[in-house]
Amino acid sequence: MSIHPSASSSTININGRSHTSAEKEKQPAAAPRLFSNNFTDKELAAQRKEYIKSLVVGCFSMVILMFGVFSIYWGALWKVPDHKLPGWVVDFDGSTIGGNVTSALLADVSSTARISWTQRAASDFSGPDDVGDHVVDQRAWVAVVIHAGATSTLNAAISSPNSSYNGSAAVTVYAVEARNENAFRSLIRPYIMTTMATISQSFAQWFGTQVAASTSSEALASILQTAPQIITEPISYTIDNLRPFNVPVASAITFVGLIYLLVLCFFIVLIGSGARMASGIEMKLTTKSLIKVRLYSTIALYFMISIFYSTLSRAFQANFDTKFGRAGFFIFWMLNFVGMLSVGLALEAMITLLTPRFMPFFMISWIITNVSVCFMPIEVLPHFYRYGYAFPFYNVSGAVRTILFGTKNQLGLHFGVLIAWTVISLITLPLFQWNARRMMANAAARAAAPQAEEKGKN
Repeated sequence: MSIHPSASSSTININGRSHTSAEKEKQPAAAPRLFSNNFTDKELAAQRKEYIKSLVVGCFSMVILMFGVFSIYWGALWKVPDHKLPGWVVDFDGSTIGGNVTSALLADVSSTARISWTQRAASDFSGPDDVGDHVVDQRAWVAVVIHAGATSTLNAAISSPNSSYNGSAAVTVYAVEARNENAFRSLIRPYIMTTMATISQSFAQWFGTQVAASTSSEALASILQTAPQIITEPISYTIDNLRPFNVPVASAITFVGLIYLLVLCFFIVLIGSGARMASGIEMKLTTKSLIKVRLYSTIALYFMISIFYSTLSRAFQANFDTKFGRAGFFIFWMLNFVGMLSVGLALEAMITLLTPRFMPFFMISWIITNVSVCFMPIEVLPHFYRYGYAFPFYNVSGAVRTILFGTKNQLGLHFGVLIAWTVISLITLPLFQWNARRMMANAAARAAAPQAEEKGKN
């Protein structure tokens, strides 16, 4: 081995090969070996610490999310009903039966009562059908009507026993199941059946005593033989479900399907983000151009997806002609389109602010706050849930019920709320995108500063 110094660089002769120190400096460093460590290796101490820290922070964040956001949905089901639904009693009879039924309902103020009853004067309505129209118009959740002549018909049946006497013709209960099928099935109908059965039995006992005291034994025997229902069930009731929830697939459209609709919107957000990154235009477009691309492409995708989503419900024989005829399907399509804009553009805006890393936290919060106000009427929930009147899911659900079942037409209000959410996102998305670009520019400037200083020194 020989060493020959040089003016410019030193030369080392090893086994006949000459290597300059400059050449050694040019040789690249050995690449780190991949997939060669165990989790407990000492050289991974820093990475292991960061990994565990991320897991702990993520788990703690999920615990906060569960107690802070999941509690909203649990709370919506925990104390149902927290308030009573408003109901009317209308006495067209104005005599014994009307007075008994009215007083019994108004006296029911127990904690188990599901309806808060208010007596309305018969003169306020043109007839029982008019009362039903007011229930459809959502002036009350339920109305009990005691028909005109109910008492006189019963007295006539006593005087001249009539085997065709039907006590259920005395009282009609009007309700609208399609307004909220869960409230009708679990609150209104069970309560009405229990309460009216109690009233009917109490009246039958009182009436039987009165008849026995004022009628001869021969006449009483004749009544029991000819028409025993006059004594055993002098009054009963019928429930007139003015808008039945008779489209099974509607449950998917008015509740669970709304979650699917939001998930589809989230997919579109991810597809758009992935397309921008894969194509490289994310870092090449100006801020103004990027905002336009994001808005136009997202709106176009929502427009396309909404027509196929609407067609899916049509394929399963959902009848959209009930309220608006052939225009019903088009209105339903536009409702889904605007509904996707209202919830989807919010996701599009928030992913810019939160980044994909924290987006799932907003996603689950957005779902739960919307779903919590759709299962039961907001009127029976704690006052906290009044926010639901201004949230997208509640308004989409209400509009769908109008289209499918002919409930009260509030499409203007429902579309207005959805459009308002869309406008908010159209304002916030550009602001968030501008802020994100500004932060990226500042970060790039900070990264370039040391390199510029080093160049200046050289």
